[in-house]
Amino acid sequence: MSTGSTSTCERLGPMVVRDDSDSAQRIAEEGLALRLLVGSGLHGTAVEGQDDQDEMGVVVESATAALGLRPFRHYIYRTQPEGHPSGPGDLDLVVYGLRRYLDLALAGNPTILLPLFVPDVHVYLCDEHGEALREAASWIVSRRAGRRFRGYLNAQRRGMLGLRAGAGGVGRQEMVRRYGFDTKYAMHMVRLGLQGVELMESGRITLPVPEPHLSWLRELRQGRRTRGEALDAAADLEARLEVLDTTSHLPPEPDRAAADVWLAEQYRRRWAD
Repeated sequence: MSTGSTSTCERLGPMVVRDDSDSAQRIAEEGLALRLLVGSGLHGTAVEGQDDQDEMGVVVESATAALGLRPFRHYIYRTQPEGHPSGPGDLDLVVYGLRRYLDLALAGNPTILLPLFVPDVHVYLCDEHGEALREAASWIVSRRAGRRFRGYLNAQRRGMLGLRAGAGGVGRQEMVRRYGFDTKYAMHMVRLGLQGVELMESGRITLPVPEPHLSWLRELRQGRRTRGEALDAAADLEARLEVLDTTSHLPPEPDRAAADVWLAEQYRRRWAD
């Protein structure tokens, strides 16, 4: 942990469920630097009694795990076995190696960027490396992220329109029968547009989604907004993202030179310990 001052980022919470037979599990535990909430619970769009809990972690892996013949990329823990959908109260946790996390963040992956902006109340574990990562948004975020948000928005739209392969589980089919369209895809489609625009305009993402947008998204998910309203909102937000691709104050690309220096320093400090 960092010394000299107390940080709100230093609260400890539940660790990863231990499985000593899994080497990836052990790597994730040994150098876990950050663990926090992501998903609908973080965005504020979860429906009580319907959603699982999504969490993400980042590990500063050991020298062997980082440089050996089988470098660590990520570890996944799910309450449900592989092939079974998560249900209410289930945990879905993914822990990324620091290099892999930073590579995805520099590419502007919308989900991967969330840990940079999660409020302290939803940070379960954060050491000095995790704190340094959460302070690095200024050189991680670029206009590249806006293009990725547009891509993710389009993927959700294809899911809503039934054009995305493998997008129709039992719960989804029931949703379509009840409301006439997949309201969860629709909600995420609009949410991604809102958050992408905010990121391109301010360099940050407010979590949970602020009002009045949050209430609108929740109404959409609960079938109290129409398919047409969702498509119109998404089209407007996508158009704004296209404009911001050339007008945003953010740099066109992330600062990869700064990322290289920062990444090497984090590993050096971890391995010195």
